[in-house]
Amino acid sequence: MSTVISAQQLRKYYGKTRALDGLDLSVTTGEIHGFLGPNGAGKSTTIRILLGLARATSGSVSVLGRNPWTDAVALHRKMAYVPGGVALWPTLTGGEAIDLLSRLRGIDDPAEYHARREHLTEVFQFDPSRKGHTYSTGNRQKVALIAALSTRASIYLLDEPTAGLDPLMEAVFRRELAAVVADGATVLLSSHILSEVEQLCDRVSIIRAGRIVESGTLADLRHLTRTEVAFVAEGLAEAELRDIPGSHDLVIDGQRARFTADSDELVDVLPTLAQLHVRGLTVTPPSLEELFLSHYGDPSTDTARQTRRAARHTRVSR
Repeated sequence: MSTVISAQQLRKYYGKTRALDGLDLSVTTGEIHGFLGPNGAGKSTTIRILLGLARATSGSVSVLGRNPWTDAVALHRKMAYVPGGVALWPTLTGGEAIDLLSRLRGIDDPAEYHARREHLTEVFQFDPSRKGHTYSTGNRQKVALIAALSTRASIYLLDEPTAGLDPLMEAVFRRELAAVVADGATVLLSSHILSEVEQLCDRVSIIRAGRIVESGTLADLRHLTRTEVAFVAEGLAEAELRDIPGSHDLVIDGQRARFTADSDELVDVLPTLAQLHVRGLTVTPPSLEELFLSHYGDPSTDTARQTRRAARHTRVSR
C-alpha cells in the first residue's frame, strides 16, 4: 500500500502560537483514517496545509507525491473537501451551489456527475430548489457533502463532515463514504463523533497540542486503556477476588463484582475466573471514547465515565 498523505515534523506558527509542533502523519491508499483531537489541537490547521490554503513554517508534507503549497491547482482536481461549518451564497439555490462547487474541481464525466448528483440528492432528502439563505445548518452541510461525493476524487478531506446532520442522514453519509472508498478513494476524517470514527475508520491518529500522540488501528490503540471485567461474585470471598492476577480497581456491588485489567493481561485473568466458576461474565473492551479520554480526560471526566459504566453494568445484572 502506497502513502498518499505524508507529513514529517510539520510545524506551523502564527506569531508566538504553535498550531503544529512537529506533527508526523501518514495515510495510505484506500483507507479511512480518523483524525482525532480536541478543539485547538491542530486538526484544521493540518487540513488547511494539506489543501494548500496555509504554508507550513517548517517540515515536509506531500499529497499524492506533490507539494500542496506549490501544486494546489493540480491537486484540487483530485481532492474533495468538506468543512464542518458550511457557508453558502445566499441568493444561489442549493442545486446551483452544488454545480458551482463541482465545476470548480472539474467534472470529467458530465453524465456520471448528474447521475451521482441525482442519487445523492435523493438519499440525503435534499431540496436543491431553495435559496441558500433559507437552509438550516444540516441542509447547508448536505450541499457540501453532495458536491464532494458527486464527482470522483482520489482523496477526501473531511473536517467534521456530519455537523448538523440527524442520525438518519449520518447513516446515509457512512454508506455513501464506504461506497467511494470501495472504488479506491482515500479519506482523512476529522470528527468529534467518536462512534462515527469507530464505525468507519481503518486507522486512527490522535493529535494533541500540534503533535500526533498515538497512531494505529483501533486494535493497536486499545492496549492504552484497560478492559473492564464484570461477573456475579456470589459465594466468593473478597480476598479471592483481590488475588486475581492483573486486576485493578475492584468494585463489589451487591452480588456483582467488576475490575479493570490491562488488555494484554487478559490471558492471565480469564483462566483464574474459570477456576473460580464465575457466572454472568462480561468483558468490555475500551471504546474509542475511552482511548480519546485517556489523553484528554481530567478527574471529572474519569469519574463520569466510571459512573456511566457502573450504570450500564447495573442494567445488565438486572
